Amino acid sequence: MAEESKPVTAGILLGDKTWLEAEQLLTPETIVVIPLGAASKEHGPHLRLDNDLTLANYFAARVLAQAEVVMLPTVPYHYYPAFSEYPGSTTLRLETARDLIVDIVRSVARHGPRRFYVVNTGVSTNRALEPAAAQLLAEDGVVLRYTDLLQVAGPVERELADQPGGTHADEIETSMLLYIAPDRVDMSQAVADYHPRGDRGWLTRDPDGEGTYSKTGIWGDPTLATRAKGERVVEAIVAGMLADIEALRDAALDSDD
Repeated sequence: MAEESKPVTAGILLGDKTWLEAEQLLTPETIVVIPLGAASKEHGPHLRLDNDLTLANYFAARVLAQAEVVMLPTVPYHYYPAFSEYPGSTTLRLETARDLIVDIVRSVARHGPRRFYVVNTGVSTNRALEPAAAQLLAEDGVVLRYTDLLQVAGPVERELADQPGGTHADEIETSMLLYIAPDRVDMSQAVADYHPRGDRGWLTRDPDGEGTYSKTGIWGDPTLATRAKGERVVEAIVAGMLADIEALRDAALDSDD
């Protein structure tokens, strides 16, 4: 039987290549992309623990289809301290998450590339990605940039959201999954669970705890989610990622004239 034809993409999956082929691909002009999304982090009773991994793989595929990049495998663990009270949730220490990305970038950069981009599906992850980028630039002359979800999706989210507040497993995030992977959403289990955030940012199952109380692990109202809202948000994020990558392509390096 003939092999199934693969979709034509602008980018290249590095994992599909041999090291000999990688040597030809990893040049100083190459943009290297690292997808980042938690493989095990609570998202309420209606979304799965691998919700962020699903998002990261989806966005990676969209970027791969449209941008001339070399794509690394998805990183499934990082800095997610706000969800530790909920079984199944995993997090690295901030320093570990920072060093994880630094080490991945350095491993690849030693063979040529100087520009890297993280397809970032988290918010707390920014706290570890920012020092990683600063360290790589200062010590290696390597530019690392990453998706800032609040920046690329914020305007359309504010336009679409009907919930009183929230940012996790909420109206917006659930809408995104209804658009890209509806089979991984159980709307019969979606409930509104929103308490205004206190001084502490993490979620807690303890109503008398120091964090933001959430019995379900939801922070917002996913019952308001729709596929149409998800399409608007997802396409805005994809556009933002592609714009980030093109801007990175033109970013000056210390060695540039």
